[in-house]
This record gives sequence, structure tokens and C-alpha cells, in this order.
Amino acid sequence: MASGLVVNRFAFVLLKAEKTVAKFHSFPLSERLRLRACKFKTKNQFTTNCCVSSAHEEKYSNKQVISVTPPLYDYILRNVREPEILRQLREETAGMRGSQMQVSPDQAQLLAMLVQILGAQRCIEVGVYTGYSSLAIALALPESGCLVACERDARSLEVAKKYYERAGVSHKVKIKRGLAADSLKTLILNGEASSYDFAFVDAEKRMYQEYFELLLQLIRVGGIIIIDNVLWHGKVADQMVNDAKTSSIRNFNKNLMEDERVSISMVPIGDGMTICRKR
Repeated sequence: MASGLVVNRFAFVLLKAEKTVAKFHSFPLSERLRLRACKFKTKNQFTTNCCVSSAHEEKYSNKQVISVTPPLYDYILRNVREPEILRQLREETAGMRGSQMQVSPDQAQLLAMLVQILGAQRCIEVGVYTGYSSLAIALALPESGCLVACERDARSLEVAKKYYERAGVSHKVKIKRGLAADSLKTLILNGEASSYDFAFVDAEKRMYQEYFELLLQLIRVGGIIIIDNVLWHGKVADQMVNDAKTSSIRNFNKNLMEDERVSISMVPIGDGMTICRKR
């Protein structure tokens, strides 16, 4: 009788825990970050607005890392040099359906800087939406630069084209409306393999592996491919989450880790980006 009560009690606790986890993952990302936020006082008596933790395994040398909380992220954004035209586009997009697909200002600033560091002339973007990231890239390109922008949604492209015009970069952007994989294959068939310097992918997550293989043919040796959403709201590290998109990104990350054709660095900015340099 006692053992039966223990089993029933354990089942009740397990069910309650599962419901709590499910409820937590149903919250918006900003709310999940708020719930995770904490105060931590270091040995130097310095109080931060972020969670500070140490890696538990000795192989990481107990390195302290921080979790970005809303107050800290606000501070980061206050230190982003966002051009006025990008701010206008971001604010217009905020009222549109799917606005969460837009990259953050700190991500866009990093993309633009990498284009400049690389001295890129020819770029590709897979997944344009309303054009925030592609506009940041186009602004960073020289006057002779070219960005191939792949997007299938006509309504989103209308917003993007409006801002390309306002920013004076329309001559740098070649829009390819349709399925991105088809557009990339067409570029390869047109003899443009190994002729691009830089690519950014922020599109259908279950297509990441195919996009990557096609872009690897189009990017030159030493060129860069950047993949967005590789942390997928933290779900990739949660073994209790196994939906199609999460599993796809998790598998893509695993394949990329083992891919000797590229050097990689996963950067915890925005929803996570992996920077790949073609060897």
C-alpha cells in the first residue's frame, strides 16, 4: 500500500513538472528571460543585472558566463550605432505580422562590420523579410557591391524595396523572389560558383542544411556564411523539446560541428548565430 502511494506521488510530481516546463516554454522569449533574471553578488561585492554562473565541468576551467537579462540587453542596445533609416524600418516592421523574424540591431551591426572587415563585394541573403538585415549589409557594401536577396513573400519585399530606395542602395540589391533553394541553384547553373564573399541565412529552419550546401558552392575560399537562430530560443539545449524545427536546428548544429570544410564560431547574439569561414 505504501509503495503504491509513493508511485502515485511520484507520478503526480512528474506530471506537475512537465506542465510547468510546458507553460514556461509557452511564454514569450522576453518573459522567459525575465523569469531567469537574477541578482548575483561577486567576491568583489559588485552587483550585476545579469545571471552569473560557472561551467561545472573542469574542462571549461569553471569559466564564469553571463545570461543576458532585459536590463542588460537594454544597455547593449543603447550601445548600438543604428542608422536612422534602419531605426525607421525596424519600427515599421514592429507592427507587422511575423515581426519577431527581424534580426536585432546588435546582430545587424555585427553583420555590417563583418562585411566591412571581409572587404566583401558580392553577398547573398537567404530570407529577407522586410529587409532590415539586407539593408544593413547593403549600407556596408561599397558602391560597386552587390547583394542577392532571396525572399518568397511579396508583401514583405514591398517594404524592403521601399527602404532600399529611401537609403539609396537599390542599385546594390538584386531581389530574387521565389524559393531560395531554387534561386541559389540558378546562380550555380549560371556559373557563379565560388564568386561570392559573404552569405547570411535567416529562413526556413528545416532547409538549413540544403541552403548551407548550396551556399558552400557559391562562396569563395575564405568567404563567410552566417546562420541565424542556431540557439532557437534555447530549445536546442533542452532535451525535452523535440519538435521538427528544434530537432532540425539541433541536427544542423551537430553536422556543422563535424564539417571540416569550414571553420566555425557559434556566437550567442540575438537568437544565436554561427559564423562559418570556408576553408
